[in-house]
Amino acid sequence: MSIQTDMIISVRPTKTVYRDGDTVIKVFDKDYSKADVLNEALNQARVEETGLSIPTIIEVMKVDGNWAIVSEFIEGKTLAQLMEEEPHNIDKYLELFVDLQMTVHSKKAPLLNKLKDKMNRKISESSFDATTRYELHTRLESMPKHTKVCHGDFNPSNIIISNGGEAFIIDWAHATQGNASADVARSYLLFCLNGQTDIAEKYLNLFCKKSDTAKQYVQEWMPIVAASQSVKERPEEKEFLSRWVNVVDYE
Repeated sequence: MSIQTDMIISVRPTKTVYRDGDTVIKVFDKDYSKADVLNEALNQARVEETGLSIPTIIEVMKVDGNWAIVSEFIEGKTLAQLMEEEPHNIDKYLELFVDLQMTVHSKKAPLLNKLKDKMNRKISESSFDATTRYELHTRLESMPKHTKVCHGDFNPSNIIISNGGEAFIIDWAHATQGNASADVARSYLLFCLNGQTDIAEKYLNLFCKKSDTAKQYVQEWMPIVAASQSVKERPEEKEFLSRWVNVVDYE
């Protein structure tokens, strides 16, 4: 199939997303790992089976020699867009955000990869010294083992509110099964990395209140999650994430 530039919805560092009628085609760069593409498609298919509102996956194909995932197109705006357009409604949208995340965590998908395995691998790949890596591995090992569905990149730009008012969660590339508080710690850090520290704090307080989770418990996950995020090697994030990782030294 041929794709025109006027079909582009968004361009990211490793992929380009196009709209073709009532479908979305996510085309990955040539050097993107085939295994990662197939894993993302498999994640999405497995999460579909939980009954969560997510776009249906239609097929995995090649476009001009590049791997691509084709999904149902959801007409609407992202929650991030709505939060930006209506700052006076931020509390209402955060409430929805937390409710959606808690719904995700209420699901089970026993065939998803395990969050702990992924975190252990990321810590090993990180550029922190051996002592810090050892402390992070030890901390991770001591965390309670859960099997909840975790999105892994839960932020307002990955939620589409359809024209009919229904919320759909997209981008399941990082989905795992594990401890919900790790997923919350990641959402918190993503708000912070986006320069939205005030919203991050509001979000964390709201999640802990609604889910009856101790804030300190989520904070225990922060160094582990920050170390796994640091593997992306984004210079602009390095100092912030290093500060979070080094919290382990003081406890």
